[in-house]
Amino acid sequence: MLGGLHGDRNMRVCEMSSLCGSEVTGGSSGIGKCVAIECYKQGAFITLVARNEDKLLQAKKEIEKHSINDKQVVLCISVDVSQDYNQVENVIKQAQEKLGPVDMLVNCAGTSLTGKFEELEVSSFEKLMSINYLGSVYPSRAVITTMKERRVGRIVFVSSQAGQLGLFGFTAYSSSKFALRGLAEALQMEVKPYNVYVTVAYPPDTDTPGLAEENKTKPLETRLISETTAVCKPEQVAKQIVKDAIQGNFNSSIGSDGYMLSSVTCGMAPVTSITEGLQQVVTMGLFRTIALFYLGSFDNIVRRCMVQKAKPEVVDKTA
Repeated sequence: MLGGLHGDRNMRVCEMSSLCGSEVTGGSSGIGKCVAIECYKQGAFITLVARNEDKLLQAKKEIEKHSINDKQVVLCISVDVSQDYNQVENVIKQAQEKLGPVDMLVNCAGTSLTGKFEELEVSSFEKLMSINYLGSVYPSRAVITTMKERRVGRIVFVSSQAGQLGLFGFTAYSSSKFALRGLAEALQMEVKPYNVYVTVAYPPDTDTPGLAEENKTKPLETRLISETTAVCKPEQVAKQIVKDAIQGNFNSSIGSDGYMLSSVTCGMAPVTSITEGLQQVVTMGLFRTIALFYLGSFDNIVRRCMVQKAKPEVVDKTA
């Protein structure tokens, strides 16, 4: 679900408050495409990276409608970012030769598979770790050296609220999204001295083609738990991600529920400011109390579904 943005070589002197070159993987649809549009509106040169070439070209046409000057470029690259690192590295090098080094990389490539742990094929776990985790590792690895050398850069990992909280039916998906947080925290510590900043985004359920596909196979328990929160618009999510990335915020969350979840699960995550750290300290007790009520309601949903499924079917003797 990721896309990319790139700027030309004459724009290297710009500050990160003004987008220059960005790359978005998974940019052909959903959050990735909306991130690309948001960056394009701010004058960025865009590189879209995804597997489906037809969808890429369609996304390119949609993005170009938002041009603010006649110098902007949307470059499309069709490649599977989760399969072969050398191939990913080569296509990113080719893109940089055309449009200049990457200022911001947004890793949106991802997919979801739901189901009970014992019913999911083992290959499902391998597939999600490959796409959701390695699909972010490979592009990031391909751009990080240049970012450190230039002392400028932003890398965004699009995780999920399911990457903060494990839920029924998400044993394969949550684990792959949790992995992104560990990567982001470790990488941030490495690159911060080089003026390169990492952002990890935790969007809730978002109205995208991916969610529509996911809903087709969601277990009842998962669907009922998901319905306790509203579905966000991808444009809203994209705006927040781009804003947080430009500001160098480590955490990017959406709405009051997202803020609470990020605060209560902050652990040893980096903070952008002393104020942010103090807010987490002050609100931790309250948010943990609220979280316990949420967890209790989720457990009740699971128990009710189990009881309902265990009831024998009533036979209509009058038939």
